[in-house]
Amino acid sequence: MTFQREKQNVTATDTLQALADGLEIKLSQCTITGSMDINRLFDESEKFDIQNLNIKEEQNCKKIIFAQPIVFDKCTFEENVVFSGPWSDPDSISAVFQNDVIFNSSAFHAQCRFRNAHFCKTAGFDGCSFRGVVTFKNAVIDGDAKFRTTSFEGYTLIPDALFNSSARFTNTHFVKGVNFKNTTFNSITDFSGVYSSSRSVPEFENIKFARKKFGDDESFWRFAKQSAQEAGYYHFAGECFNNERCAGLRTKSKGQNYDKLPLNAKIKKSITSIRLLPELIFGKILFGYGERPVRVLLASAVIIITCAFLYAQPNMLAYRTGPTENDFLQGLYFSMITFTTLGYGDLYPEPNSICRIIAMTQATAGGFLMALFVVCLAKRFSRG
Repeated sequence: MTFQREKQNVTATDTLQALADGLEIKLSQCTITGSMDINRLFDESEKFDIQNLNIKEEQNCKKIIFAQPIVFDKCTFEENVVFSGPWSDPDSISAVFQNDVIFNSSAFHAQCRFRNAHFCKTAGFDGCSFRGVVTFKNAVIDGDAKFRTTSFEGYTLIPDALFNSSARFTNTHFVKGVNFKNTTFNSITDFSGVYSSSRSVPEFENIKFARKKFGDDESFWRFAKQSAQEAGYYHFAGECFNNERCAGLRTKSKGQNYDKLPLNAKIKKSITSIRLLPELIFGKILFGYGERPVRVLLASAVIIITCAFLYAQPNMLAYRTGPTENDFLQGLYFSMITFTTLGYGDLYPEPNSICRIIAMTQATAGGFLMALFVVCLAKRFSRG
């Protein structure tokens, strides 16, 4: 049986009773009046009939199982929508949706809480508008999670959540910020066009992307970078920029559909990825995309000290006024002036020795690394 309405005012009481009776929900362009709070089902004064409600008790938690499809298309919820325990004991109740749950293009005028909820199939919130606090803390979504073009006007809590299938937040608007701490994305993610208008930086400590090697996290770091830049957290924005570029490199190397390609296409893609080797070495490893100036200094120190040992070997250097015995300090001196292309002229490589090749190579590397270090510093200290 189906609880079906269209373009009507429907009470939350009738809707909750239909859910308790296991009826399929199909509401389109309806206004739901009253509090849509499943805690009301256990309030004796409310007099709900919950004989058909599937409830499992697990470690002081009531797990309510809804087996029917639930569709609220373009509906308006005037008061709270709660599918979890009360604020005083939020973990006392959890909801399990065994079928699709669709709220597309619906408007939530108050709080919306799906803490500890388990969506076994699709969780559809495309085009929704949330005006109050929203929480999906500890939620598990096994099917596709659809939050495209959604507007979160209140603070949004999605920490410790688990997305086992695709999670799409395309063009979503987080007005007052969002919390993704300890959230795990096990499949394709898309944060393209996501933005925050109140200069709120998303929280993402210990966020995990299982498909990180395919560059799935690139759009998320772009969102975090833009939010941090607008809020004035320039160092934080730089870290997000580095993560974004690293993810972008992985995207160019493999891409989101790499695991679905046939073997010959994977081999071809691996071969063509050789063109990315300069960016990998100089952009990511050495330069850190402008966010790791210390790496440039360390590389310079390694080159200077290594060449100093080579210059300290017999028959490598000659002194302008006559023969001299080579030692490490003298080799270090010559290595430093060669690296900086200073060249006093008091020491020079012995003719017909490999020292000339070493000196030419070191001078070239020195000019490159010094320029790279200046660019890196200018980038870091000129933001804003």
